[in-house]
Amino acid sequence: MMRKNTLCWVWAACMAALMTPGYAQQATNPLIFADVPDMSMVRVGDTYYMSSTTMHETPGVPIMRSKDLSNWEIVSYCYDRLAEMDEMNLNNGKNTYGRGTWASCIRYHNNRYYVSTFAQTTGKTYIFSTDNIEKGEWKRQEFAPSYHDHSLFFDDDGRIYLIWGGGKLNIVELKEDLSGIKPGTERVFIENAGAPAGKNLMLPAEGSQLFKVNGKYYLFNITWPRGGMRTVIIHRADNINGPWEGRVALQDRGIAQGGLIGTPDGRWFSYLFRDYGSVGRIPYLAPVTWEDGWPVIGVNGKIPDTLDLPASKGLKPGIVASDDFTRKKNSRDLPLVWQWNHQPDNALWSVRERKGYLRLKTGRLDTEFTQARNTLTQRTIGPTCAGETSLDVSGMKEGDFAGLALVQRKYGLVGVKYENGVKRIVMVSAQTNKPEVIETLPLTGKVVYLKATCDFTDRHDVADFYYSLDGKQWKKIGNQLHMEYSMPHFMGYRFGLFNYATQQTGGYADFDYFKI
Repeated sequence: MMRKNTLCWVWAACMAALMTPGYAQQATNPLIFADVPDMSMVRVGDTYYMSSTTMHETPGVPIMRSKDLSNWEIVSYCYDRLAEMDEMNLNNGKNTYGRGTWASCIRYHNNRYYVSTFAQTTGKTYIFSTDNIEKGEWKRQEFAPSYHDHSLFFDDDGRIYLIWGGGKLNIVELKEDLSGIKPGTERVFIENAGAPAGKNLMLPAEGSQLFKVNGKYYLFNITWPRGGMRTVIIHRADNINGPWEGRVALQDRGIAQGGLIGTPDGRWFSYLFRDYGSVGRIPYLAPVTWEDGWPVIGVNGKIPDTLDLPASKGLKPGIVASDDFTRKKNSRDLPLVWQWNHQPDNALWSVRERKGYLRLKTGRLDTEFTQARNTLTQRTIGPTCAGETSLDVSGMKEGDFAGLALVQRKYGLVGVKYENGVKRIVMVSAQTNKPEVIETLPLTGKVVYLKATCDFTDRHDVADFYYSLDGKQWKKIGNQLHMEYSMPHFMGYRFGLFNYATQQTGGYADFDYFKI
């Protein structure tokens, strides 16, 4: 009887603990195991919004929404197309890999949302604004020059600023209508923002994000001491003109670059990101406490693995999603999880021409995958994931190449190539920076199933490719791809659906679905 009562007590205690808020069902770090770098956050009421960087992908500057800081979904983009130029359209051998728009800043001011960013590709700074961040249209303003890694800041006295730069940070005042800068207002903001981390810096302080809390100004930056790791620097001041005092705020696994976000119940968190190999730069969240007027990030100088926030329900379908390409009459052509590699030629793709299929048509000749237009992409996710598609090749023409890719500079892909009157299943690897055909197999039917798997566990960073003739029995093809995050592309690996011509135009490839 004693043993039975003891077991009942233990069971009851365990159940009570599991139902206690914050005990078992907690959020965990990383917050999002996918490439979501350069985050900027704002809270409006009980809703959080986050902007991020996707560079050469379009539509650009994704906006994500959350009610609990744990579960996020993409709700809009700031622009569909950045600029009509060869670099953005993959024309004449040009591209803008690793450039496009970078680190954005999201703000809410006088019942209006603002997102600012900059583009090395165009040499301009952009400010987008809307009164409905989820459904409204964005007003777009642009001006030169391109203010690197800037923070947009609306001060209480009505003045509007941009703080930008690396090492030596600068500040400039904007015109009231945000159409450009006020002449004569540019000045040095902080002479050497990386100084709190020492003199021997591999990366000077950059990634500015400015906040005002309880009347004090707080500036977040990232720096990187040689022989050390990515480091968070915070400066504070009572006046925006200074004087500023700075300190090292965090050195933990290279998790850095971000800022502050407060909750409706008065808690504070810091959002940051970490370089995590080929999956990309992944977001972390850390509790913040306040000591002597300074924000203190983490617990005992470390980012905790668990957070007193609701558990994540997973990244599907908010960040990535499967797609059967079936569209209702008034539905979007493409869900927001999809982005194009550079800007698409919208005349050469459709989800309406053949019901339940994505059709990618050829309209020009290309010789290499990374210069081919109209590759449709979405993120890979960790720690492991797989992407699968069904490809109907009956519309392909001689010289066409269509299939499923893992997109980065050292890419890998599996697809169907139509050469010399024969269609073959092909695995290509750019592991050595030069694409090589690793294996080919004859294809006699009209439909083939393709799959790519990714393992990012502990930065294992390997991918394998498969094909199937019936969608059930899978066979590996080619060799394992050792994925590598490269600076020229500056993005985590993405799944991509592609079709391009090498000999004649007018062919097409039909994708029945994409499953992740």
